[in-house]
Amino acid sequence: MGDLMTPDEIRHNHADFLAAAERARWTPPDYFNRARLPDIFEREAPMEMDIGCGEGAFILEMARRHPERNYLGTERLLGRVEKVCRAVARHEMANLRVLRLESAWTLKHLLPLESIAVAHVGFPDPWPKRHHQPRRLIQDEFMAALHAVLTPTGELRVKTDDLPYFQWMEKVFDRALGFQRIDWPDDPDYPITNFERRFIAQGLPIYRARLKKV
Repeated sequence: MGDLMTPDEIRHNHADFLAAAERARWTPPDYFNRARLPDIFEREAPMEMDIGCGEGAFILEMARRHPERNYLGTERLLGRVEKVCRAVARHEMANLRVLRLESAWTLKHLLPLESIAVAHVGFPDPWPKRHHQPRRLIQDEFMAALHAVLTPTGELRVKTDDLPYFQWMEKVFDRALGFQRIDWPDDPDYPITNFERRFIAQGLPIYRARLKKV
């Protein structure tokens, strides 16, 4: 049998784990002015963003598969943020951080200009009732704010299972200035989200769009 850890060693390891989880959560120095890239990640690397990362299955897998890139997730719900941060600490990832904040505010006011190489949006809330539709993520204002923070050749990749919302998105995309729709061939290296796995198991179609900043 291997040597058992002493109580002091257990406490020390737990403290290290909690510190790593805390480091994974990004707290901006100023919520009303744009950050600098070194405020988010100390190292220089292309940065991708998971807008509304949920419980983190997608962004965690992306960060694992691409350690040469930095990943930032945004999420409103505290429990989900803490879960992702604990996973980051458990897997000792240095290339993933999570921000607890509204995605629209993050794009419009917080992220450095031309800092995001790829923005991923997976299965956003469709808000199907007509009087709730102003709450939908994909709006004209969202596209304008995203355009400003994408790198000159940056991309937006969106997936949804909701056809009416996708039709809404396509109208927004058609109006958006500075974007071009491009093909999105099947990519086995692109992780699927928990939502997508569930929808595929139910035999539901997945709608997707890929746009490039021009």
